Amino acid sequence: MARLSDNGIRLSALSPTYLDTNSTSHTWPFSAVAELVDNACDPGVCAKQMWIDVTEIKNELCLTFTDNGNGMTPINLHKMLSFGFTSKTGTRKHLPIGMYGNGFKSGSMRLGKDAIVFTKNGGALSVGLLSQSYLEKIKAQAVIVPIVPFNQQNNILFMLEMFLAAILQYSLFKTQEELFEEFDTITSKKGTRIIIWNIRRNKDGKPELDFETDPFDIRIPDIGSEESSVNQGKKTSLRPERLDQQIPESDYSLRAYCSILYLKPRMQIVLCKKKVKTQLITKSLAHIEHDVYKPSFKLNHSAHRIWYLQRFLPPCN
Repeated sequence: MARLSDNGIRLSALSPTYLDTNSTSHTWPFSAVAELVDNACDPGVCAKQMWIDVTEIKNELCLTFTDNGNGMTPINLHKMLSFGFTSKTGTRKHLPIGMYGNGFKSGSMRLGKDAIVFTKNGGALSVGLLSQSYLEKIKAQAVIVPIVPFNQQNNILFMLEMFLAAILQYSLFKTQEELFEEFDTITSKKGTRIIIWNIRRNKDGKPELDFETDPFDIRIPDIGSEESSVNQGKKTSLRPERLDQQIPESDYSLRAYCSILYLKPRMQIVLCKKKVKTQLITKSLAHIEHDVYKPSFKLNHSAHRIWYLQRFLPPCN
């Protein structure tokens, strides 16, 4: 039966299938990765470092995102796992990137079917599960997100055992001790760790992303090679607007993409245990065009100079 509001009116429910539907807003897997990186970089979290890794947990291929930001309270974790809730505020020098409370859901579910979040904020350890597999197995009629908080000082459980039981049954971690081992991988006093599994695969059964070609990179397979520089009608994860153009490395290499992700880098990204060397886009453009204009809305008609940033490709040899 649908939940009712305080005055007896039915509350709107969110179907579990929407998790997959919502993820299709990302036609390109790297934009889904950017959602998770942006969350760590935004004001309120202010992580100085993020580690992106590929690992196996109980024979399951996983993507992990770990930051040393401010972490989340159990209430804020619930908002993160819900839709449309955001409390980000910025300053003149640091504006938030995410504003609509949807980035984590669309990004994580684009990369895989299941995600678990470990976070600590100096007072509480919290773990939350956003899992399509879990919702399918229990035949849920609405999105359910089990969240379990512990006291960070003594590891005492704050909430009902039923929430913990759901996480232990339907996640990769089957004991409370295994959960605490993941919290220990967040080496700072505060921070967040996201683990995504049931990684999206192509029709041939292979992972959508290539984790093997370069041990220090995550790549989109078959893109960037000479024979695939021209699209031949095959479905691809290549950005749609690039299909008839020379393909820049940032389209198929996550390391290259992360290096130009921000105009003003504020956070160090460590990909596959190797630091990403960031580039200042304004200093690495192939073509820069200068324009001069005289705005009519000022009494002083002094000329102002604009930099027109034309393209991101380095000059061809």
